[in-house]
Amino acid sequence: MYTSIELFAGGGGLALGLEQAGFHHIGLVEFNRDAVDTLIQNRPNWNVLCEDIALTAERNLEKEFNIKKYDLDLLSGGAPCQAFSYAGKRLGLQDVRGTMFYHYATFLHKLQPKMFLFENVKGLLSHDKGRTFKTILDIFEDEGYTTYHKVLNAWNYGVPQKRERLIMVGIRNDLAGKCRFEFPKEYSYKPVVRDVKLDINPSSSECARYSENKAAVFALVPPGGYWRNIDPVVAKAYMKTCWDMGGGRTGILRRIGLDEPSLTVLTNPGMKQTDRCHPLEVRPFSYRENARFQTFPDDWEFSGKLSERYKQVGNAVPVNLAKEIGLSIKAVLEVL
Repeated sequence: MYTSIELFAGGGGLALGLEQAGFHHIGLVEFNRDAVDTLIQNRPNWNVLCEDIALTAERNLEKEFNIKKYDLDLLSGGAPCQAFSYAGKRLGLQDVRGTMFYHYATFLHKLQPKMFLFENVKGLLSHDKGRTFKTILDIFEDEGYTTYHKVLNAWNYGVPQKRERLIMVGIRNDLAGKCRFEFPKEYSYKPVVRDVKLDINPSSSECARYSENKAAVFALVPPGGYWRNIDPVVAKAYMKTCWDMGGGRTGILRRIGLDEPSLTVLTNPGMKQTDRCHPLEVRPFSYRENARFQTFPDDWEFSGKLSERYKQVGNAVPVNLAKEIGLSIKAVLEVL
């Protein structure tokens, strides 16, 4: 088993996928108490720290995780990247001090793992005309890593959901000459909603509900359709000011069909502009159905109230995508 430390662990999608790929987590850091309870409930043997990562990053990490500098196989996580721009002065970590990414980079600096995995939203590439991403690349380079990056769609890796994520992988420079990282190959079959177990009339503790008016309107939308598929008078009354917005507004009154993948699973099932109605029942997907779209196994339990469970599921990296990336990382470690 290869050793790993995960930051911003959330409800465990990335950690579980990496475990399935053969990684042993010697530490996970997460601030949200409910997410920590989820991790501990499912993996009591994991060393989970529930605290602000800013506090953890300032400590002696070799002592904290009982591992020597340069010995850790993998540092993983997806730090929220608040707005920061490329300063143009190559100040390294000083350029991003005060941000969540700074703490990820601090772990990298102090532990110098053989490899790292950093995931984020696709929009990071274009944020601030690319300057934010340039800053991140510069810091990884300054810390002594050869990096690879690519936007991967989870739908290509056995996940019944269209979900694009920016994946960055780094190999420490003293090892990079011995190998090359290859992103995982896409699957030949792309799963759809029909391939996923759907709940039958789940309880209110498992699934959010529409208001009576919203349900009446959604009942008019066919599976695979959206607001354009119903009477425009009814659609306009429902959409209100959204009716005059530009663009296709295809997320409004959207009812997912059985023979298509889920759209990106979100943290809140009730946002008007990003509705995802169930194909067979007039309701949102349950949090467990969303978890299946994220390829969590049904025995992975989520802690907290319903809104928190939806949030943990929506923020997670799809488990199977994480596993495939993990296998590609392990293939590199095996030759080092």
